[in-house]
Amino acid sequence: MTDMQENDNPMPGRKEKLAPGVFVPASLLSFSFVRSSGPGGQNVNKVNTAVVMRVKTADLVEALSLSPQAAARLRRLAGRYLTSKDEIVIKCMGERSQLLNRTTCRERLGEMIVQAKIQPKKRRPTKPSRGSKERRLQAKREAAAKKQRRAWKPED
Repeated sequence: MTDMQENDNPMPGRKEKLAPGVFVPASLLSFSFVRSSGPGGQNVNKVNTAVVMRVKTADLVEALSLSPQAAARLRRLAGRYLTSKDEIVIKCMGERSQLLNRTTCRERLGEMIVQAKIQPKKRRPTKPSRGSKERRLQAKREAAAKKQRRAWKPED
């Protein structure tokens, strides 16, 4: 059996749920199926269960109406999944079922999108309070005194 492409969607306008509250047009996601690598007996040698999902980042950003900052976070989160053609390519082959591997690919992409939507809080540098400095120094003095008491002292 040769690698199959599933680019023609039987239901145009259908939306795929990637995560809670994250839906994208199914036409953006391109799936291809290949043979899995690794152990697994004859099933691995006969069946195309591994799934390779591709999605153009620009189309995804547009479909989800992501801000430029969120788009930059998505690209950074994609890391090794991001190609030079600005596509996110996710390969899943952990399960023995094509359907489960497709679901895993969608979930991974959904997690990336959810993380990209979260705007990190700006860190405000703070200084330790006077009391906390004094407590730290007192604890250091007590530890030093404890060690001094443990020290061996020769008897005269």
